[in-house]
Amino acid sequence: MSTFTTVNPATNETIQSYDLMSEQEAFDRVEKCHEAFLKWRELSHSDRAPYLKKIAEKLRENSDEISALMTKETGKLLKDGKTEVELCAAIMEYTAEHGPDELADEERTHGGDGKRGVVTYQPIGVLYSIQPWNFPMYQPIRVLAANLMAGNGCVLKHASICTGSALRLREICIEAGLPEDIFQVILIDHDTSDKIIEHPKVRAVTMTGSDDAGRHIGSVAAKALKKTVLELGSNDAYLVLEDADIETAVKFSVMGRLYNNGETCVSAKRFIVTDKVYDDFVDAFVAKMKEIKMGDPTDENVQLGPLSSQDQFDRVKEQVDTSVSKGAKVLCGGTAPDRDGAFYPSTVLGDLEPGMPAFDDEIFGPVASIIRAKDDEDAMRLANDSRYGLGGGIFSKDEDRALKLARDHFDTGMIRINSFGAADPNMPFGGVKDSGYGREHGGFGMKEFVNAKAIFLP
Repeated sequence: MSTFTTVNPATNETIQSYDLMSEQEAFDRVEKCHEAFLKWRELSHSDRAPYLKKIAEKLRENSDEISALMTKETGKLLKDGKTEVELCAAIMEYTAEHGPDELADEERTHGGDGKRGVVTYQPIGVLYSIQPWNFPMYQPIRVLAANLMAGNGCVLKHASICTGSALRLREICIEAGLPEDIFQVILIDHDTSDKIIEHPKVRAVTMTGSDDAGRHIGSVAAKALKKTVLELGSNDAYLVLEDADIETAVKFSVMGRLYNNGETCVSAKRFIVTDKVYDDFVDAFVAKMKEIKMGDPTDENVQLGPLSSQDQFDRVKEQVDTSVSKGAKVLCGGTAPDRDGAFYPSTVLGDLEPGMPAFDDEIFGPVASIIRAKDDEDAMRLANDSRYGLGGGIFSKDEDRALKLARDHFDTGMIRINSFGAADPNMPFGGVKDSGYGREHGGFGMKEFVNAKAIFLP
């Protein structure tokens, strides 16, 4: 039997070892989830809502324990973990409150004489959820909440490094009274995962991860005629326009690049700065990045913890080193400290050009890419000249103009104006281009995996 081990990235200490499930064991979990779905679907939306509210309550009750576990498994700051748990509880409550209305039957008319029609949003079955490690609770919960409300079952394959968090989430749901088999966690390898996608009881697949992983999972699902929602990588551009308030831009740029140790799909990564304010912004931004305190993620005074694993550290280091070898200039950071753990410092790179990882690709760590633009129009062009399109931002004193640029010109799924944030239960979350397709949150996620059934009455 194959096993794997979770490791604390701050100390390199072993946390726990787990056995991989056999293909049959994983299939059995899918079958159990389907059996539970047949009963769960009979409940009304209003009957499902109290389960979600109870899960929110249990998350808050166990916030300290959950946060400590996430920090131990992934290196995220303990205070960020507590924020994540609260967001998860808020998502559960939002879904419980708004789900019955979002998913209610709709009265329509059909035919030339206005005959009665009904559109009803019916669950489809077992959803397969494949999730990454950077937000061990939030990633699975944003899928779970929407689909429990819709009436579906959910089978989760979480990233191996946060297996403990996945299993604890399922325990919390059961403690909250959720039927034991409607939410399953499976510990499997990639080959078995592909077979789960193909399993006849699995009706749809949602996945968050890299664009390469999305291409593979999307193709396997497409061959099996399964609908997918893919939330993939990004290289989010934050524009510092000619009329930007530099203090505001620097404040939120530092926050946006370092949130969750820089390991956030929708974090600020490319800073496209107009020539007029380039020197002022870069000087102030680099000064703030140099002040960042890196260390023990359980220390309230620490601002930057380790990367999630040694593999992630090696990946970030290689991307920075390759960019520098091709001519990028290190404005601060760029050299890992001599200490135990997967620690990489807050880093700023300048003089970037196409062909460098720091220009073209997503660096999933505390590394900021500074790109100079001639003017506002050039900044917008550079922002859109990317294969990605998940999030982005605009710093400008003219809010109306920034809104127009965001609405009419920024080719991305989410834009922040003079601010930074990761997700909100009331706003849609998702991207375009190589950042994937489909939406979560804001009511949109509840309708991604339902049968919008048209009923024609005479």
